[in-house]
Amino acid sequence: MQRDRASAALGMTVQVDEPGRAVVSMVVRDDMLNGFSITHGGMMFSLADTAFALACNEDDRVTVAAGADITFLKSTTAGQTLTATAVRRVISGRTGLYDVTVTDETGDAVAEFRGRSVITNRA
Repeated sequence: MQRDRASAALGMTVQVDEPGRAVVSMVVRDDMLNGFSITHGGMMFSLADTAFALACNEDDRVTVAAGADITFLKSTTAGQTLTATAVRRVISGRTGLYDVTVTDETGDAVAEFRGRSVITNRA
């Protein structure tokens, strides 16, 4: 995470980073809004993706996303704090499946993300 310039630029804060589980938060800024003055979906995806990346990189092996899907449940706007909680569901061979719930500051779910990981041969 120390080398993740994109997450740092978005102001993400890691609250939990343990094998198979991560919690990351971000305050929505004005420059993260779309033309309807709600949080751009890409910003919410980025938050969930960062929590996913932390949860699936649980040892020295480099693990990357093989794919991911997101469902937006509730809109948010500037000033709100979003929190993404990623949890490993299963690892089978070199692949993994992770679920990430994004909530707002009231605890309401605003998005559900499912990520599929693959362990690479990179060092």
